[in-house]
Amino acid sequence: MHFLKKIPLILLVVFITTSVQAQKTSANPKELASEASSVNDQFEFVIEASNRYRDERGRLYKVVRREWLNTLRSNTLDSIKAIQDKYSQAQNTITTQQTEIDDLKKGLADTQNTLDSTNEEKDSMALFGMQMSKTSYNILLWSIIAGLFTLLLVFIFKFRSSNSVTRAAKKSLAETEQEFEEHRRVALEREQKVRRELQDEINKQKGSL
Repeated sequence: MHFLKKIPLILLVVFITTSVQAQKTSANPKELASEASSVNDQFEFVIEASNRYRDERGRLYKVVRREWLNTLRSNTLDSIKAIQDKYSQAQNTITTQQTEIDDLKKGLADTQNTLDSTNEEKDSMALFGMQMSKTSYNILLWSIIAGLFTLLLVFIFKFRSSNSVTRAAKKSLAETEQEFEEHRRVALEREQKVRRELQDEINKQKGSL
């Protein structure tokens, strides 16, 4: 009976507290988007700017506006999509570079085969069915070898350059995957927290009717 007499007083305190907090949190979804540059900051903004009150036991509750939740969900989905697009682009880059590396390897193999064939024929004085002097033959032979060696150096340089780019792309991909997982984990935790608080408030409101 004594508790029933306190109910009007408790309701009055809750009403006044909620009204004061509502005046302090008149932000709209546009302000939510402008206040935070990241999903994590947007969650923090919603939690800090949401209405709050304490019940008769001193427990703190948050009341989150539905339009904030809708905006936050949309921004979170946009962030996840951007990360997925970045991941897809990195994967395409790696695939393209792998193709280039395969082409370079094939070019190196062809060059090596040419060098082997040249080494096998260098003792022969006949070239294309024509007899040549040893001096002319050696000059022509070493010119071919020098040209092939230069080409080999070019292929090696391109291969190393592509390999370096590939390693950088793989590193970037790993960082992107890690960032994606971290964003997804934080987003899920924040969303679950907000939903729990919202559900607790709904249950509290239903229980007080």
